[in-house]
Amino acid sequence: MTDITAGHLNRISNVIVHPLTVRVTHWLNALAMIIMIMSGWRIYNSDPILPFSFPVWPTLGGSYEGSVDIHNEDGLAGALQWHFAGMWLLAINGAIYLAYGLLSGHFRHAFFPVGPAAVLRDTLAALQFRLPHRLGAYNAVQKTLYLGVLTAGVVMVLSGLAIWKPGQFQELTWLFGGFDVARVIHFLGMAAIVAFLIVHVALVVIVPKTLPPMITGRAPAHEAHGEH
Repeated sequence: MTDITAGHLNRISNVIVHPLTVRVTHWLNALAMIIMIMSGWRIYNSDPILPFSFPVWPTLGGSYEGSVDIHNEDGLAGALQWHFAGMWLLAINGAIYLAYGLLSGHFRHAFFPVGPAAVLRDTLAALQFRLPHRLGAYNAVQKTLYLGVLTAGVVMVLSGLAIWKPGQFQELTWLFGGFDVARVIHFLGMAAIVAFLIVHVALVVIVPKTLPPMITGRAPAHEAHGEH
């Protein structure tokens, strides 16, 4: 068999499991969330709402030395700039992802149906490292996580607006129970997204073959159940 024939057969044997729009928005959303989480921790440290603070080294903001912020005001200003940059990236990219997911049917095909029995079954299988996986097809645990993080993202945007501009968005702030309650909800939303990232990465470690298709978009036909 010639190299040309082998290459042609290899292309035929691979199918698209993750469209380009899904892949690009996935990685940009991940970047935006990491920026917002790390800068949000520095903002939280300037006025904690719970009896603890985050170490400074994993945060985004101004200068620091060890675990002590040596320019607290500069650190807060820098963190706010990072946070707003991440916010706009997440808002614009997230809107594109939501529009594509709804209009193309990606959400309908990728995330539904899903039910408690399937979630319990796949959770137990994952804990036993026996979770079957077809590339391009989400199991019940992944479906639940994605639906959960999409919901958390909406709550984060709305609660963020409520605490960013409580005067201009006073009705929204009121719906959240006031400025202080909105801060707590925003913090809990951040915690939910961090938990999602941890579980998401853990699932990739358990099933590492899911990572390359999210970069290239393609997977072997015999392992795929993808979108064209």
